[in-house]
Amino acid sequence: MAAGLLDIKRRIKSVKSTKKITKAMGLVATAKLRKTKNLLVVNDEYFNSLDRIRDKIFSAIEVGCESPFVNENSSEKKLIVLFASNSGLCGGFNANVTTYLNNTYSDNKNNVSVFLIGRRGEAYLKKFGFTIYDKFFDFKENLDLKDARTISSKILDAYLNNEFGQISLISTVFKSSIDQEVNECIILPFTKDNTNNLVDNDENVINGENEREIFESEVPDEELVSVFLYRYLEGKLINAMVHSRACEENFRMQAMDGATKNADDILEKLQSKYNRIRQGAITQEISEIVGGAEAQK
Repeated sequence: MAAGLLDIKRRIKSVKSTKKITKAMGLVATAKLRKTKNLLVVNDEYFNSLDRIRDKIFSAIEVGCESPFVNENSSEKKLIVLFASNSGLCGGFNANVTTYLNNTYSDNKNNVSVFLIGRRGEAYLKKFGFTIYDKFFDFKENLDLKDARTISSKILDAYLNNEFGQISLISTVFKSSIDQEVNECIILPFTKDNTNNLVDNDENVINGENEREIFESEVPDEELVSVFLYRYLEGKLINAMVHSRACEENFRMQAMDGATKNADDILEKLQSKYNRIRQGAITQEISEIVGGAEAQK
């Protein structure tokens, strides 16, 4: 067999092996996406309940609440909690959130620090020149309550110590398999105007005035806000993580499907080239046989 045919045959074998891997990874990503979407439905309902409780609390507290979480502090610095992935091969998922961060805060990098969740975002942040305040990579798929409690405690302590004057969260929101978008929402200071939540589809929330007539707090406003905020931030972190995971698996599924299709295209070209060279070699052998036979006459 010609040396060229051997090389092509090796390449065909290699591409077929790669195709098996990408196809298997695509199937795994599809299964994980389906599982995460089911979890997302339940988690969105829970988080919407937290939003309704938040509205009730703000309808009950007085205007002059002295909670440090409600009032602005003296710091001009900002902390961004950024959700990236812990593993790769997920297309432009990590590039989307980090590019959004860079486009939004490129002129104010000196006053912006990042609390990174997901190790795959670290290289992008270093590339764009952002300061990493802290990072959390010790999770498998989604954040559990213990993880969320650890992260929220660090965030709230930093705000209480006046290290940052504002804290916001940047993550990718899953709306459908063809619609995901990067979203930023303000976490602190915790005010009534911070209504840019990840998901809020409940149109039957009772308005503040009516709620004020049926809801009264038996604890001081400052304590009420403080106790609730820890639980609310834990819920927001978990909800953002579930949305981020759904988007990540969707990106990975699309990336693996694209890689599988590219492998098919490469195989088709290699097979065509292989057949053309092989046919040429056969034609040459036949010509040599015929020529030899003619020479012996």
